[in-house]
Amino acid sequence: MLKSHQEQLNEKSVVQIPAGAGFWRKSLAFFGPGLLIAVGYMDPGNWATDLAAGAKFGYTLLAVVLFSNFLAILFQYLALKLGIATGSDLAQACRNNYSRPVTIVLWVLCEIAIIACDLAEVIGSAVALNLLFGLPLVIGIVLTGLDVFVILALQSRGFRYLEAVIGGLMMIIAGVFIYELVVARPEWAGVAVGLLPKADIVANPMMLYISIGILGATVMPHNLYLHSSIVQTRAFKRDDAGRSMAIKFATMDIMVSLGLAFFINAAILVLSAAAFHGTGNQDVADITDAYRLLAPTLGAAMASVLFAVALLASGQSSTMTGTLAGQIVMEGFLDIRLRPWVRRIITRSMAIIPALCVAVWMGSRGIGQMLVLSQVVLSFQLAFAVIPLVYFTSDKKLMGRFTNGMVIRTLGWAAAGLIVVLNLYLIFQVVKNV
Repeated sequence: MLKSHQEQLNEKSVVQIPAGAGFWRKSLAFFGPGLLIAVGYMDPGNWATDLAAGAKFGYTLLAVVLFSNFLAILFQYLALKLGIATGSDLAQACRNNYSRPVTIVLWVLCEIAIIACDLAEVIGSAVALNLLFGLPLVIGIVLTGLDVFVILALQSRGFRYLEAVIGGLMMIIAGVFIYELVVARPEWAGVAVGLLPKADIVANPMMLYISIGILGATVMPHNLYLHSSIVQTRAFKRDDAGRSMAIKFATMDIMVSLGLAFFINAAILVLSAAAFHGTGNQDVADITDAYRLLAPTLGAAMASVLFAVALLASGQSSTMTGTLAGQIVMEGFLDIRLRPWVRRIITRSMAIIPALCVAVWMGSRGIGQMLVLSQVVLSFQLAFAVIPLVYFTSDKKLMGRFTNGMVIRTLGWAAAGLIVVLNLYLIFQVVKNV
């Protein structure tokens, strides 16, 4: 008999909270799930949108990266609170509270989001293998389908081990971009100004398109389902005091982790702006072009190689969270259990087929365009995750004393409404210009 994801966590992946531990020991015990969430905020899809934003518009869209990070913290806070307070993840909450047809629709939309995310991971890893070892994109894309066995081997070692491996990969990415920023020597005054929002971001259709791509790449729908489940891996007391303590430390975990994700996303954009925007390379929106131009533009031989190493670390680490998210979503919405390797192969096949078609017919330029498009698709799916999330966490019958207060409830609905409005506006602009 196949065991559910939650049963597997209960049996061998629960992280014990030391009895009578002080603040720092508890913080370390709860630290980890946020890393698995944060890695999805710096996957290859983020690279594509951040590179395009920096090359085309300099530091202007840094404000969008910052705003998206605030939204991410808000929604991930609501997700962790739902999981801890109710013992159910977001997918299970949808199945338990919505009709079957609505649940099926939400599941399909979430699967589309996972495929779009997985597509970015496949493409990013294949591009990195091409840049580092000269492997053709088609071969690299096929090879990424084999990582399912590596992922399953890591999962079998336990949840804490998986968190440590992902944390190590994130440190590699962060270290690379610290080096890249040192050699790029950006205009820090311009960076500070770029953190302030400007009206052109909404008025300029191309800025808006890339901004929505940044939003989709940063606030990822399936991360909300994933986070609401994996926060339950900590063995806290399931009473009000225990839940309150768990929410407190899980919130600290996600804020630190998403702070790291913000640094990396901002660093990619700042690097692109410093290296390309003012040097006649404003059309760089492709990871391959960025790799080829970084070393000669910055005058640092290692800049391009390290860039590709970080890209490979990004693609491989984000595949691990995709595996968990796919299993959680399918079990939560449909109560259907598949072996993890079967679920992963199905999802990977859905991502590999369109990636192969684009690689064969359009080459690396088409790959770059598909990366940005995949993140816009993610943004369109976002509303269908955040609206139920805000609704459930504002329901006193479901959440009890952990129901959203007036401020959080207002911010949640305002953020959800803004996402809907921005996406509708983008559709209007696209239709108008056809």
